[in-house]
Amino acid sequence: MTIVNFLLLRSPSVASTPLSDDSVSQSVGVIVPLRNEAENVKDLISTLSEQIGKLHFYLLDDNSVDQTFDLLIQYTTGNSRFTVIKGAPLAQGWIGKTWALQQLFTQSKEEFIVSVDADVRLSPDAIMRSIATLKSTSLDFISPYPRQIALTLGERMVQPLLQWSWLSTVNLRFAERSSRPSMAIANGQFFVVRREAIEKIGGYSAIKNAVIDDVFLARELIRHGFHGSVINGASIAECRMYTSWSSIKSGYGKSLNKAFGGPFGAFFVILFLFLSGIAPFLMSLAGNFYGWLGYVLIVFSRMLSAIKVKGKIVDSFFHPISAMLLIYLIINSFRVRSSVTWKGRTV
Repeated sequence: MTIVNFLLLRSPSVASTPLSDDSVSQSVGVIVPLRNEAENVKDLISTLSEQIGKLHFYLLDDNSVDQTFDLLIQYTTGNSRFTVIKGAPLAQGWIGKTWALQQLFTQSKEEFIVSVDADVRLSPDAIMRSIATLKSTSLDFISPYPRQIALTLGERMVQPLLQWSWLSTVNLRFAERSSRPSMAIANGQFFVVRREAIEKIGGYSAIKNAVIDDVFLARELIRHGFHGSVINGASIAECRMYTSWSSIKSGYGKSLNKAFGGPFGAFFVILFLFLSGIAPFLMSLAGNFYGWLGYVLIVFSRMLSAIKVKGKIVDSFFHPISAMLLIYLIINSFRVRSSVTWKGRTV
């Protein structure tokens, strides 16, 4: 599966004909929710300002308790491409990000909606190339998966598993045309969708309490007859999702208990991680040939993933450690699920 996806995974090709300014005029709205993102505002505005094309950017401060709103005003004043919105108080039954996305969607009017997280950095042609890819493939949504920046040891052991997990388990070309919601793959860090599709599912209210908003949004779109999937965005976007082991624990603590359909699904994921990544290594230590073969093959799949998404190839050899850490994070997510806070809110 990894080899098939390695060969067929879509990327926004440099050879793709970019959309002209006239063809996207007043048709692409970029929405960005922000809560306590003061440290990201300056670089965010910079990366958005460099985007080619006549795009409009909607930035919403979601009741931050830091200087996010003031900095948004400071760095966008005088730039007509930006609209800064002060978010309304969190509505009952919603979680913070989906409530922010709903407000942003309501403010926008464009034909294509591009949602971007505040910690994502884009190449100047990232949005235009993504829109061109969406149109050329006749899909309804795509999620250009950013290159995941991993610097600390904890990041390097865990973050590469994000891309590897779908490269090694889902036939992506089949998934993008499938009508099965279970095939949905997406990343809310960078998500491109046709407005009509969001309108048909009732806006973001369809996923108003979904912690894993990106995957649940993709599932809802597929359920309503729309099609799309993840593409390789490593050449046009990058994101440092977490910066320490404590932030990794908090981040995965809020999401992994929702990722696999409950404890039963999580059990089978843990079993898969153990049988495919840990057991072969333990067998190889005992000199078992099949153990060595299993270890070599799983490392090879990780290497293919690293090459495709511009990761560190050397980290592939430590896959058994990565698998153990992910198992721990899954179990920990169920243990702390009633007490997890994120951006100052209880999830």
